[in-house]
Order: sequence, then structure tokens, then C-alpha cells
Amino acid sequence: MERDAAAEYGRRLADRRARAAHLAASERRIGTWRLLAVVGLLAGAFAVYGWQVLPAWTLAPPALAFAALVAWHARVIPARRAADRAVAYYAGGVARLEDRWAGDGRAGLRFLDLAHPYAADLDLFGAGSLFELLCTARTGAGEARLAAWLLAPAPVEVVRARQAAVAALRPRLDLREELAALGDAVGDRLDPVALTAWGAAPPRLGGAARRTAAALLVAASAVAGGGWLLGWWAAWPAAVALVAQTLFALALRGSVRAVVRDVERPGRELDLLAALLARIEREPAGAPCLVALRAALDTAGVAPSARIAQLDRLVTLLDARRNQFFAPLAPLLLWQTQVALAIEHWRAVSGAAVARWLDVLGDYEALGALAGYAYERADDPFPDLVDGPARFSAVGLGHPLLPARRCERNDVDLGPERALLVVSGSNMSGKSTLLRTLGVNAVLAQAGAPVRATRLTLSPLAVGTSMRVADSLQTGTSRFYAEIQRLRQLVDLAGAAPPLCFLLDEILHGTNSHDRRIGAEAVVRGLLGRGAIGCVTTHDLTLAGIAEALAPRAANVHFADHLENGVMRFDYRMRDGVVQHSNALALMRAVGLEV
Repeated sequence: MERDAAAEYGRRLADRRARAAHLAASERRIGTWRLLAVVGLLAGAFAVYGWQVLPAWTLAPPALAFAALVAWHARVIPARRAADRAVAYYAGGVARLEDRWAGDGRAGLRFLDLAHPYAADLDLFGAGSLFELLCTARTGAGEARLAAWLLAPAPVEVVRARQAAVAALRPRLDLREELAALGDAVGDRLDPVALTAWGAAPPRLGGAARRTAAALLVAASAVAGGGWLLGWWAAWPAAVALVAQTLFALALRGSVRAVVRDVERPGRELDLLAALLARIEREPAGAPCLVALRAALDTAGVAPSARIAQLDRLVTLLDARRNQFFAPLAPLLLWQTQVALAIEHWRAVSGAAVARWLDVLGDYEALGALAGYAYERADDPFPDLVDGPARFSAVGLGHPLLPARRCERNDVDLGPERALLVVSGSNMSGKSTLLRTLGVNAVLAQAGAPVRATRLTLSPLAVGTSMRVADSLQTGTSRFYAEIQRLRQLVDLAGAAPPLCFLLDEILHGTNSHDRRIGAEAVVRGLLGRGAIGCVTTHDLTLAGIAEALAPRAANVHFADHLENGVMRFDYRMRDGVVQHSNALALMRAVGLEV
């Protein structure tokens, strides 16, 4: 199935490249023709006004030709940029399918919190991370929503709704391409926080009464002034009306200026947002989650693109006050005041919806990212989520960040009957990778994405890890103290819902074997007593006794290796029982150490 995605991406990439090349060539030709038109216009002007050998009308053809070329150029340039963005989109898809994606995408490091229970240990963010593999979102709202889904498990009903939405969006390549292209055009020019704050801020100007008063004052001034000019009555009614109008404008001047100042950037950003929302509005739903998102966009039955178009017209009208021909009339019409009142009315009706529009955009982009992942990993199934006690039961479980050709798969079954695996094995044999494989797939499953497995059934789980704990010179914390702090965090997490799935790599290896054995068993026993399930890896074979002490709820498994022509070989297959040898000395000799 992944071959189908590769073929379709390859076809579309070739088509977009050809279109981008054609448009680039057209852009260059139009630029040359514009230059020639300018030269012709200048030569004609010299012949008409300098040599006076041609009539003035002969300047019309080159002038019209230049105007037409400018208009044509204005259409070709954005089309060429859109084609370039489409090329980049499908080139990224091909790179992911060919396992060349690491380091070229969006790393999402701003979402990494080192105190998070699993984000750093499971490579959620950074170069070569899960976020980079998944993220095709192009706006800050979409990236933040995808990151939030990876950082916290969703309730079962929410996960199922996302799965249905992802399945519905999976074949919609045109939608994902267009959203990515529009999002690239928006880039970092959309500030969700500032835009939401502007929309939700308290109104500065009054409601309908002031809008009505402004319109009546302008009408009164027009009638009074018109009657005076026509000689129907004296000048004093016009003077009174003008003074009243001026006093009204002065009373609101500070608030009006603030409205005019503050609308400039939101107006531009909402104009950018409108294109993305309009594309979503046109898309058929196909899943209850998508139906709900589409319904959330409308405000009083009006689509957001239409709402934003209303604001765009108001901003255009506001800019008219700077026109040199209209500027003298603008004060007489209370132009700035009336438009500012209209903008505040728009904000009173639609401002609160801005946050909702951004939420829908974030959800849509995040779902689109998962749908793209599902399309590219068509052989990966959606997991089955079940209620009840903690469970993680997988057949053919593999790590999604590893290339498929190098991804060795294992079966993992954790639940009420067997809640703990003590994993022993030599260095580089696959113990830590097993923990990350289990954790990353649990994260994907509860975000609503497919998983790298033949089959996976799991209950709602809170994932907690202790794998890359390090000492800190700044805080004066040793590695051992940092680890026991993390273990304390996981014990607390195990006391809440949903149940914890703990993944502990080389537990308590910063202390002596005696204390380690006692401490590790006590920690694990406490976690299991709180309904948690999980895995513990170790080099210290005395810790294998933990599984024996906690049997039948615990079992020993191991990874093996062998030396072949002086080179360590690993098959990364999980086997029952305790490992019987260590490769540490062989590895030291292999790198040239005399031991």
C-alpha cells in the first residue's frame, strides 16, 4: 500500500514541477515583455513630445500593452509561488516515504518541556522526532494542536472520533496540498494569541445608539448644508449641525484612534486566515467530527470567510480617508468615526468567534497531518481502544521512526494478568528501543493516529518514562537524585486516571546493587499496586528477581546477541527468560580498549 502512496506522490511531484517550471518561464517572458513595453513607451514619448513626428494617440498601444502585462504578471507570480509550494509539499512526502525526512521538517522544539512525563524520552520533538515526521501543519494553530494531542492522551470517545475523521481525510490529497500551500503563504504572519486577544477585547465604542447618532448627525449636516446652498434657509442650521458633528467626533476621538490603530494587523491576519477557512468550508465533511468542526465555523449562520470579507471591506473603506480626492470630504462625513463604529460592531458580533475559527483551523490541520501519516503508512492499522483496567496488547509492534526495512517487530502483552516485563540484555541489543516503541505507539494511538503494529489493543493510558534522566550542574542535582524525583512523579501519576504505563530504563543504576534491588522492587510493587502496567530494563541480573518475586503478574524477557567475526550481531527479537551473558567486554575490545 505504501507503494501506492509513493507512486501517487511521484506523479504529482512531476506534474507540479512541470507546472512550476512552465510558470517560471512565463514569469521571465512577461518580465522581458514588460521591459520592452517600457522601452517602446519611452521611445514613443520621445517621438511624440521630442521629435514631434508621431501623434499622441500612438502612445496608447504600448501603454495598454504594459498595463495588460502588469495584470498578467500579477496572476502568474502567485500561481508560480503556489506551484513551488506544491512541489515542496510532495517532495517532503517522497522524502518521508524514502526515510530521508529527518532534520528537514518542523521540529517543534518550542513544545518540548523537559519536565513532561515522556516528551523528551520518546523523541516527541526535535530533529528526527515524531512531531517532525507527522507535522504537515503550516500555521502556529495547527502545530500547537498537533503537539497538544501528542502530549496528552485523549478520552476514548475523542480518539474514536479522530480516527473516523482521519480515515475520511486520508484519501483527500488535494485538500492537504491546498491547506499546506495556503498555510505556507500565511507563514508566521498569523499570530493566534494576539488575534484572539483583539477579537475578545472589551468594546471601546458604544453600540447601535452611537452608530445611529453618527449617521443622523451626518444626515442633518447634509440637509442643513444643502438647504443653505440652495437658498432655502439661513446658514445657522448648517453651522449648528456641523458644530454638533464636530463635538461628537471629538468626544470619541481617543477611542476611534485606538480602534483604527488596533485593527490594522488583525485585519491583515484575518484576510490571510480567510483563505484557509474558505477552503475548509468547501470541503465535504464525511465524519461526525468534521461535521462538528464545520458547524463550529459559522456565526449566526454566516461562514467565517464571509464574516472576514465584511471586515476587509470596512478596512478598505477606512483606508479611503487617505485618498487625496476624498480626504477633504471625510471629516464632513464623520468617515473615520463611522467606520470605526462599524468595525467595533463587527468585533462585537464576530470577535469572539475568532478563537473558535483558529481552534477549528488547528483541529483541521492536526487531523490533516494524521491523515497524511495514515495515507503514507497505509499498512499501519488504527488501534482498538477498550475500557477497563490497564492493557497494552500488541502483535508485530515496531518503532514508527525506524525505516521499515530496519524495523524489527515484537509482540508485547501487558494487562491485569501480566502487568510487568523485566527486560534484560546486553548493550545495544534493543532494550531501550523496546520501551520507546511501546511508548510512541501508545502516544500515537491516543492521539487518533494509526500505529506501527499488526494489531494493537489498549485501554486509556497515561504514559510515564524514566530513560534519559541526567544530572544538572546548574541545580546541583545528581543523576540518581534526578531519577528518584522522576520516579516520584510517576508514582503520583499512577494514582490518577487513566492508569499509568511506566517505561523505566536501567532503573536506579546510579546506586549499589543491593540498594538498587530493594529500591527497584519497592517502586515497581507500588506502581503495580496502583493499577499501573509497564516495563523495566536492566543490565543488573539481580533485578531479574523482581519478576520472580512478583510472579505471575511479572515476567522476565531478554534480548540476545552473538559475536560473528569480531563483530557484535543483534537480531532485536524479544525472548522469554533472563539473558545469560553480557557483551560489555566484547564491545570494549571491539573499539580497541585493552581489557
